[in-house]
Amino acid sequence: MSELHFTGARRLARLIRTRKLSAVEAMRAFIARIERVNPKVNAIVTFVPEQALAAAKKLDRRLARKDGAAGLGPLAGLPIAYKDMVPTKGIRTTFGSPIYAEHLPGEDHALVERLSAAGAITLGKTNTPEFAAGSQTFNPIFGATLNPYDTTRTCGGSSGGAAVAVACGMLPFADGSDLGASLRNPGNFCNVIGFRPTPGRVPSYPSNDSWASLSVMGPLARTVEDAALLLSAMAGPDPRAPTSIAEPGKGFARPLKRSFRKARLAWSRNLGGLPVDPRITRVLEARRKTFESLGCIVEDAEPDLAGADEAFQTLRALLFVQKYGELLKTHRDQIKDTVVWNIEEGLKLDGPRIARALNLRSQVFHAMRTFLERYDYLLLPVNQVLPFPVAEPYPTEINGVRLANYIEWMKTCYAITVTSHPAISVPAGFAENGLPVGLQIVGRYRDDFGVLQLAHAFEQATQCWKRRPPLA
Repeated sequence: MSELHFTGARRLARLIRTRKLSAVEAMRAFIARIERVNPKVNAIVTFVPEQALAAAKKLDRRLARKDGAAGLGPLAGLPIAYKDMVPTKGIRTTFGSPIYAEHLPGEDHALVERLSAAGAITLGKTNTPEFAAGSQTFNPIFGATLNPYDTTRTCGGSSGGAAVAVACGMLPFADGSDLGASLRNPGNFCNVIGFRPTPGRVPSYPSNDSWASLSVMGPLARTVEDAALLLSAMAGPDPRAPTSIAEPGKGFARPLKRSFRKARLAWSRNLGGLPVDPRITRVLEARRKTFESLGCIVEDAEPDLAGADEAFQTLRALLFVQKYGELLKTHRDQIKDTVVWNIEEGLKLDGPRIARALNLRSQVFHAMRTFLERYDYLLLPVNQVLPFPVAEPYPTEINGVRLANYIEWMKTCYAITVTSHPAISVPAGFAENGLPVGLQIVGRYRDDFGVLQLAHAFEQATQCWKRRPPLA
């Protein structure tokens, strides 16, 4: 039982389904783990153990009946805590903002509906920055979430609470969302998997823009296999989300093993000259031979994504006006300065600048698309910095290069966002100071499964994911 909370999600679901482990036993193990570990890291901010135990008892009664396992979803009995940006009926959902400190949604988000239908049991909510803005998880309601590998450092964000909960064995997996880096960055900083799928792979409803495609939802897990299992339940079409991909999600539950002999991989150290901490470069360079040992052909190459920065910063600012512009008029004093800045940047935009950003986004997509006609995958750093002190809201320089705003340190991630191609952060090793370093793998448009397959092969060859946080 002491290791139950680190059992793989797929195996744990099988043990519960076959009654070798009761759902109540599993839930009690995770509840005990949260009660012991969470006070040290502040990852889970709303906790509903009684509700979760009641659901686990109901599942055990069903499984005790003849043919009780028939029709069960693939996640039956597994606990999940949703990111505090995801509306969850009757459970406090704050968006990390004091404006919504006591907000109780009247309906579930489509993701909650879908994962509940797959059998997952809600155990609480995970911490996020205010309105998920900035890859550093802190807010005025719950405070900061700490990196379990060094609690003086940030865990990243904005799905920081989710990544820490998974890394510490408080959850077998978790949901997250990613606009600029919010799945990949905390995955990287916490030595877990953070997967940003192709836009439309995981439907989002309700949404104030049904056609939005910069921000996506996806899984966090300790292994690629568990991330793929969760994605299999998250993905698939929804008539309420017009951009959702028609392909059903169940295909992601297929075995991930595949030969990569003669696969052509492009290796980028800094995506065209961006400043990157040399300690990150050293860790990743040592991993290049891992792909060669898998039979891959690895070449120095990178796409020209010159328009990505302008496109991202413009369209992000537009999104902030769309989502929070009205709140700025009525609650300015309750919104953090970086969000105020981002909204005001959006208010400065005019038609020609927005049109230019949309044109640039198309150019960047085609630049990556044509580049990946020559290569099967692109490999590059997830982030340009290691986890920084938790007291710092965001880095202001890298290698002596000054940064203009609170998001510029995430360029190696948000440039990939603009391409709309699937990307994953997979554990790659540790810097000299013991902090995690992840590798970002980018695949062809809509080849989400292929990205998972290469990440799985790399993960199995390196085994970096097995190094647990000291407090775990």
